[in-house]
Amino acid sequence: MEFFRRDPNDFLSRLVTMDEPDCITMTRRQSNNQWSGGIEAYSSPKKFPVQKSAGKFLASIFWDQDGIPFIDCLPNGRTINAEYCSSLLVQLKDILKEKRLGKLTKGVLFLHDNAPSHRALAAQKKLAYVGFQCLDHPPYSPDLALSDYHLFPGLKKKKN
Repeated sequence: MEFFRRDPNDFLSRLVTMDEPDCITMTRRQSNNQWSGGIEAYSSPKKFPVQKSAGKFLASIFWDQDGIPFIDCLPNGRTINAEYCSSLLVQLKDILKEKRLGKLTKGVLFLHDNAPSHRALAAQKKLAYVGFQCLDHPPYSPDLALSDYHLFPGLKKKKN
């Protein structure tokens, strides 16, 4: 928070963060809950056939104040480990070099969660190698990362 207190604009221009949400590829359609009038309005909604989803995948999504420069989908059958995280950091640096050169010149402030693969020594060494300064992740609810509100704005909508 020291960086933010000194100069909020500089902090935000240098910040890059990431999240790894489980994504589900959906192939089903939800019913249209529109009132149709008449006696049908009092009956239960019609059920539509549901197709099985294509499955889950894990995406590593990186973003900054200008948007999302990089999304990586974990190949089927692989797990996230320090080696995989390290390779993503190198790819991210290359992408930032192409798309956001000024960010690298100022120095990237990198924020990710405290997952074991992110805290591993190999990943920490790679952060230093690519020149990113890692920020401490603030405490948050274990079932909902604050970044999910930015990436998935539908989560902010109040449920009735």
